[in-house]
Amino acid sequence: MAGEQRESKSRSQKKKDKRSLSDLKTLGRELLSSRRHINNLPLLLTYISPSSPPHYVLEALLSLQSFFSPVLHDLPPSSSSKPSLSSSGDPLVICRTWLRPKFDELVQSLISIAVSSECEETLRDVVLDTLMEFVKLGNRGKFYSALYHKLIQAIVYSSLEVDFLLESLASTYFKYMDVRYFTFITIEKLCKMSSNSSGDKAVIAEGDNSKESLHCSINKIYFILSHIPPLGNLAENAEIEMWSTGFLSKEDDHQEHSKNTEVGNKQEKGEKSNKNGFSLSTLSRKMKLKFTKAWMSFLRLPLSLEVYKEVLVNVHQMVIPYMSNPAIDFLTLSYDIGGVVSVMALSGLFVLMTKYGLEYPNFYEKLYALLNPAIFMAKHRAKFFQLLDSCLRSPLLPAYLAAAFTKKLSRLSLVVPPSGSLVIMALVHNLLRRHPSINCLVHRDRSEETNQPAKEHTSSNGDAGVVSEAGREKQGVDLFNDEESDPLRSNAMRSSLWEIDTLRHHYCPPVSRFVLSLENDLTVRAKTTEVTISDFSSGSYSTIFREEMRRRVKQVPLAFYKATPTSLFSESDFPGWTFDIDEGLGR
Repeated sequence: MAGEQRESKSRSQKKKDKRSLSDLKTLGRELLSSRRHINNLPLLLTYISPSSPPHYVLEALLSLQSFFSPVLHDLPPSSSSKPSLSSSGDPLVICRTWLRPKFDELVQSLISIAVSSECEETLRDVVLDTLMEFVKLGNRGKFYSALYHKLIQAIVYSSLEVDFLLESLASTYFKYMDVRYFTFITIEKLCKMSSNSSGDKAVIAEGDNSKESLHCSINKIYFILSHIPPLGNLAENAEIEMWSTGFLSKEDDHQEHSKNTEVGNKQEKGEKSNKNGFSLSTLSRKMKLKFTKAWMSFLRLPLSLEVYKEVLVNVHQMVIPYMSNPAIDFLTLSYDIGGVVSVMALSGLFVLMTKYGLEYPNFYEKLYALLNPAIFMAKHRAKFFQLLDSCLRSPLLPAYLAAAFTKKLSRLSLVVPPSGSLVIMALVHNLLRRHPSINCLVHRDRSEETNQPAKEHTSSNGDAGVVSEAGREKQGVDLFNDEESDPLRSNAMRSSLWEIDTLRHHYCPPVSRFVLSLENDLTVRAKTTEVTISDFSSGSYSTIFREEMRRRVKQVPLAFYKATPTSLFSESDFPGWTFDIDEGLGR
């Protein structure tokens, strides 16, 4: 029996190879002209495969699409449907039941072509348009979500890079509201499937070959999510495009008996309605809910490091403002990681705290821990410094906290590049101006500073301890603990900004000039203004050099000699050495 089937397939393959393109056109015309040639349908289906020549696939597809489009709304819901006993003898019902698996076979073949590496991009584009036409018509005039789910799933889980197909899908169909809606539903399902098969890791290290296919799928999911336009606020006269006519139709079907009453209630409440028959507020609410579920499911996946960083950079702009309940554990967990990841998560976390009332304990302690020399070389340092300045803007900030940040930044100014010293002085300038209680750091009276620790030391260790403590203070010992992670225990209020004073003699002229701005009385706010951090946050050696080249110098330092020098070095520079020009030898 198996041998007979193989022989039958080989015979049909030989017949298929012998047919010309004109024969294929004849089969299509006969199929469309009369139902007597219905047996041409299986023959045409054999040409819908990735191995067939593109022009053969295109010709067969045109005939099959023209045949199935008018009858799609009459086909049974699935290939498993059987005709009822009362209508089992109806030839029309039997024909439709027979056509249903043929249509499913056509869809499966088209999806295989769409994700195949053997097909040309032009053919993939035609196949995608055909599948989307079936999505529009395949569910009796309503959006065929099952077919759309199969298409997206095949694209996401294919082992090939299908950037062209995703770009074509995003540019052509993501403008339709129902396509966005069902895309969010599909992405949520795919994310849950991927999450169950990948474990509980938050980030998978790069280079793991066993996870390469999973990373490829996650990258495609992120591409789809990031290319769906956000909904935003719908205006009363907003034009909403739909790909099919059955969007949100399930609820309408369940509530058809009270449709007129609901429309009257909506008009009384003043709700905006669309020409498609549903409320704009209902649409906005449902879209935000699906958007939130899709993104929350995606953020639970084991993201690659590249995608992880890109999401952190953009989440506060393209995700949080459009969520129904923007409480993302993804950001808080990322902020706890430390290093560059925490810097990148700060933007989204700041938006949640300032606009959505998120309570995050120990926020300033962890922000304080991020201050290290590596921050001044990070890629996203400009945004970090601007957010740091915004976080320290509140007048309710405790004095010890403001002093700790000021002192920590001042200490870093000794080891960072000149561009980092400039942004540090800008931050210190703003902190001193906003918090007059820490201006004691600018000028510390040594006699007052030595009295307080002497009294505390006397009560415990006697007079001998007093002398040693005062002696250490007079020798210039800084009580600030740079290695302490807790700002409260850093002793910043008992220190001074001697680091800023050392920058007066910095080798970079812009740094030494900027120190002079701190000599103003910053406690009088009417006489001073805050420094714009964005003017310094993205600085580098090249920006400093360009600024210096544009400056007009009035006085240029010149070397002046009373007599023309006869040698490069004078004898006073090298005691015990003499330079004889005639002999050319030094001894």
